[in-house]
Amino acid sequence: MQLMRVGPAGRERPAVRDSEGVIRDLTSLTGDIDGAFLADDGIARVRAALEAGTLPAVPDAGELRVGPPVARPAAVLCVGQNYAAHAAESGSEPPTAPIIFFKHPNTVVGPYDDVLIPPGAEKVDWEVELALVIGGRASYLESAEDAARCIAGYAVSHDVSERAYQMDVSGGQWSKGKSCETFNPLGPWLVPAEDLPDGPQALNLRSRVNGEGRQDSSTADMIFGAHELVRDLSHYLTLEPGDIINTGTPQGVALSGRFPYLKAGDVIELDIDHLGHQRQLLRDARGV
Repeated sequence: MQLMRVGPAGRERPAVRDSEGVIRDLTSLTGDIDGAFLADDGIARVRAALEAGTLPAVPDAGELRVGPPVARPAAVLCVGQNYAAHAAESGSEPPTAPIIFFKHPNTVVGPYDDVLIPPGAEKVDWEVELALVIGGRASYLESAEDAARCIAGYAVSHDVSERAYQMDVSGGQWSKGKSCETFNPLGPWLVPAEDLPDGPQALNLRSRVNGEGRQDSSTADMIFGAHELVRDLSHYLTLEPGDIINTGTPQGVALSGRFPYLKAGDVIELDIDHLGHQRQLLRDARGV
């Protein structure tokens, strides 16, 4: 199954896409898909309701906007240079410990929402990433197995970046280049961890700009896997239900010098096996 939120921005309703592709209403079970829902065995309750056949279909679901599958995350943590080839194209050695930075949570938007180019920005870059969503409080975990039990599920994430903001004026912290409005499309779905047939380290992920291939890799190439990232992070901060972790991007970004940066009118598409597809139009924020 695939958890999702549909409707106008700020007024999304919780839903689930069943095995036949029918989008069903979850408002009888929860007001939203958020940290409280995930912490309260929400996924198990949805699964039981699907099996019981008690969830009505969402009328005209195909005409509704798709929002981010998780509402109001308290934190969006990101892992830098977590693919060796991407570290190399960035001019860095592969890290020996996870590199962490933060995005403002209000960067999270729907998978088909427009991405806004900040005024004067000239180095807007794409980054397809596997996102994991925390489902249980994680603190000082001892093993990757413990970490796996704290993960609710996975989604496609787009870690949009402005490289001049990131490299030139952030003082080495990166977050200025990551936190502009609309800079984290998420979704279309949150896929429960138990519904990934081969786990999080066997997923192909891709990006395209105006139909031309850019990134094409596998999460098998991550330096630090999803479970290890959660275990490691839990020793430096407490992860809460609903928190999002972007696990890093593979090679093939504009920062490599092989491709031009994004401009208004460009269309970026991203997809990850089993987790769905995103499509965004780049627009100038000054025209909003």
